[in-house]
Amino acid sequence: MKQKEEILKMIAELGSLDTSGMYLDDFLHTWMKSDQELDGVFKTAEILRSLREMNISPRLFDSGLGISIFRDNSTRTRFSFASACNMLGLEVQDLDEKTSQIAHGETVRETANMVSFMADVIGIRDDMYIGKGHTYMKEVAQAVQDGYEEGVLEQRPTLVNLQCDVDHPTQSMADMLHVINHFGGVEKLKGKKIAMTWAYSPSYGKPLSVPQGIIGLFTRFGMDVVLAHPEGYNVMGDIEEIAQRNAASGGGSYQRVESMEEAFRDADIVYPKSWAPFAVMEERTQLVEQGRWDDLSGLETRCLEQNAQFKHWECTEERMATTKDGSALYMHCLPADITGVSCKQGEVSASVFDRYRVPLYKEASYKPYIIAAMMLLSRCEYPAEKIRMLLERQLPRIV
Repeated sequence: MKQKEEILKMIAELGSLDTSGMYLDDFLHTWMKSDQELDGVFKTAEILRSLREMNISPRLFDSGLGISIFRDNSTRTRFSFASACNMLGLEVQDLDEKTSQIAHGETVRETANMVSFMADVIGIRDDMYIGKGHTYMKEVAQAVQDGYEEGVLEQRPTLVNLQCDVDHPTQSMADMLHVINHFGGVEKLKGKKIAMTWAYSPSYGKPLSVPQGIIGLFTRFGMDVVLAHPEGYNVMGDIEEIAQRNAASGGGSYQRVESMEEAFRDADIVYPKSWAPFAVMEERTQLVEQGRWDDLSGLETRCLEQNAQFKHWECTEERMATTKDGSALYMHCLPADITGVSCKQGEVSASVFDRYRVPLYKEASYKPYIIAAMMLLSRCEYPAEKIRMLLERQLPRIV
């Protein structure tokens, strides 16, 4: 009974928020959403998790499709999207571009309409090439919008960005919900220092969207956000400008430093993660476009050699000891490059990773609920009423 009362309270709080702008809209970047809309996603995710814990079915749909388009490898996000769709009652259908007519020259406009006849949501991951992923998502969004307006589609499916070249909103939102719960509420975050730092990896070409997503979102909560990386490993300047504006309006701060030590010092949260320099990602995109495969191989060799100059950028016990009370929350989007476990030398020492293994798994566990919340808010004009209906219906998930 107490848990039901808590859910009703959260539903009432959700009802007080203005999430109307999310109805029938896409979720592409966190900075395109208002504070109340982001709060609505967090509230909805927490409610959905509570319903599942109470064995109450949160199935909003009796039928329908969730289309997944993964143009890069994925484990956590792929399964999180499938879990979110299933939770709400949608069946997942993967679009495999290698076995579809896309391989024979089918256009984005045609494909988007052909897969959307009974689709409610399309989840897209396209993160490897600068200027391509977000552009592709906008093309798909415009194609289904045109299809709806022209009477081809009886409804317009909404899009969820499952990671593009610019942002990774489902990851950063799941990370933030983990932080909110870890510190006991969003009101406890003001003044907390988070170090989003580059870390060494023996691999090449990791996307920029995770660090960009973190600095683009966490600066909205009055936190002191520090970005650290070796010289030349810059992220997109436009996203740093967004972080600066967010910090100014949110009452926190944003700065960039050039050492892991400075970033870790007195930090409440550390997020050491490898990424490729923006200039490298641009060059890689151009080489792929031009089909210069030999030059692409040379670029990889140069980048790995450059990375190797910064092997000391590792999250170690010694660096963790310099954080706030020596007990900062360690975060990672996973999979992490663990020294002596998954690689000879990597982003984090085995002892640090193992000590935070359970919190890391909990961090990842929020993503299906975040994605489901984004989907629900995009399909329901009055989400609080719909969720209250699910609660009162009391349909058991397991009979």
